[in-house]
Amino acid sequence: MFENKVALITGSGRGIGRAIALHFANLGADIFVNYLRHRITAEATAAEIRSLGRKAWAIKADIGKMESIESLFGEIEKHLAEAGLPPGLDFLIHNAASGFNHSTMEQTPHGWEWTMNINARSFLFMTQKAVPLMEKRGGGAIVSITSPGSTRVLPDYVVVGASKAALEALTRYIAVEFAPKNIVVNAVSPGMVLTDGLKHFDAVRSEEGIVKRAISLTPSRRMVSPEDVAGLVAFLCSPAARMICGQTIVIDGGFTLPAG
Repeated sequence: MFENKVALITGSGRGIGRAIALHFANLGADIFVNYLRHRITAEATAAEIRSLGRKAWAIKADIGKMESIESLFGEIEKHLAEAGLPPGLDFLIHNAASGFNHSTMEQTPHGWEWTMNINARSFLFMTQKAVPLMEKRGGGAIVSITSPGSTRVLPDYVVVGASKAALEALTRYIAVEFAPKNIVVNAVSPGMVLTDGLKHFDAVRSEEGIVKRAISLTPSRRMVSPEDVAGLVAFLCSPAARMICGQTIVIDGGFTLPAG
């Protein structure tokens, strides 16, 4: 489905981003794996993609910094040229996220700026870089990964929640602006996802039974997997989703539906 397509997936060395990268590669896409801190896992993800017969590049970039966004897209164009591939980009998946999980009174200007820059501001300015590359290919798709905390109040999530709300607003505005250019823009809002990081946290704090409790509160009786999220993201990048514009699609097994 994605043969001869090129995708940039931020924060794709591990977790949800890794699952998206591998899923897109399995569908035929060549992948730019972006990372900030976890070089070994990012390079391992890129190597796994190459083992599938696809091209892959692991590129370090702090997308919270404007100069790093410039550098990231410069690297993309350079690697495509070196590989003899036509210039352009088909998919931008904004998965990278960070934040200071503290109460309102514990927040700092640095925590606000760090969280907003990585989670929301970067999406706007990466879109500015991605759109001209997508125009070279006649269109494309952009997907942002958000969170139920954009609309629901979660413990110590005040700044991250605000950044995700901003991300969803950006998604709507960008979707409307670029729909005439055949660029489809949407957001995916996963519930609690069963990643390796969550499994580790649950094991360390086993008395809380976070995973077990989440499953008991989910109508589907299991947690969302990274692969579940990857499948939805791929659908939103497929021709079948061309008339979905600026929407935030929740994938949580029904977790956020019951009032209790």
